[in-house]
Amino acid sequence: MTLPSVIVAGGAGYIGSHMVRMLQENGYQAVVVDNLATGHADAVRLGAVLREGDIGDPDFMRALLREHRPQCVMHFAAASLVGESMVKPAKYWRNNLVQTLNLLDAMRECEVKQFIFSSTAAVYGNPVEVPITEQHPQLPINPYGNSKLAVEKALQDYGTAYGLRSITLRYFNAAGAHPDGTLGERHEPETHLIPLVLQVASGRREVIGRFGQDFPTRDGSCIRDYIHVQDLCSAHLLALQKLEQGAATTVYNLGNGNGHSVNEVIEAARRVTGHPIPVRDDPRRAGDPPVLVADATRARKELGWTPQHADIETVIAHAWQWEQKGMNAR
Repeated sequence: MTLPSVIVAGGAGYIGSHMVRMLQENGYQAVVVDNLATGHADAVRLGAVLREGDIGDPDFMRALLREHRPQCVMHFAAASLVGESMVKPAKYWRNNLVQTLNLLDAMRECEVKQFIFSSTAAVYGNPVEVPITEQHPQLPINPYGNSKLAVEKALQDYGTAYGLRSITLRYFNAAGAHPDGTLGERHEPETHLIPLVLQVASGRREVIGRFGQDFPTRDGSCIRDYIHVQDLCSAHLLALQKLEQGAATTVYNLGNGNGHSVNEVIEAARRVTGHPIPVRDDPRRAGDPPVLVADATRARKELGWTPQHADIETVIAHAWQWEQKGMNAR
């Protein structure tokens, strides 16, 4: 029996590689498209198809779509560093919007009608209310958020004009690693708090920088909603099944609804690792909202999504297992 195929754009990256594994464990043939600029070929699960190339290359994508006839395309391929987007906006508009439009046009020519898009809480900008629902005003404050929101708007128009049905998933803070320790974050440079804290615990860094200590929060440090990468992927799987059932274009927040401050994450990492993890106080970063926490009620109700790894110590323990494995391999 031929397995239904799903093209995973960016499937050699952090979240994409976890998604590829979950798809294959659930009866799908994953076809990975990745230019390997930030992805890793060895992160692609055995049995998955890996095609090195750009999603914005029309000839390449048309040939791939015609060869594999996927029922859906999942899009994880994007530039995603907020700070970099401020100084290199052209890169973000090109990678995140222009390349995606080229992909959507190739899909349209090949009559592939289902699409799942990885978006971001950055589309909301500075929140006016917390927790944040999908109806919150979308007023991004950086080119990264602007580029993602532009794709969301294009998906609405492509749905109306061309019959493309899409589900957009707005992530809050992706974190953690596969529970078996075989997949995790491998960013260069690393910018995410949890892996940076764990690099201090493992001795790869001397200290963790804490950007601001005077926010209007319970302990003065920023509060964020950390969601385990496996829970993110389970939401994508449910979204895929929802599209298979004929769902219309829509958008969902993905978060646990529980905010943890920078100080709380550091303390949890100290408990998990047994290391002291020294902290250096640095100035605030421009554009850092005090609190970003999701209201994911819609995803829970409409997708039937229930996060399985919501506890922050579990998230950190899985990431720590990955960090230790990486240290042993060096």
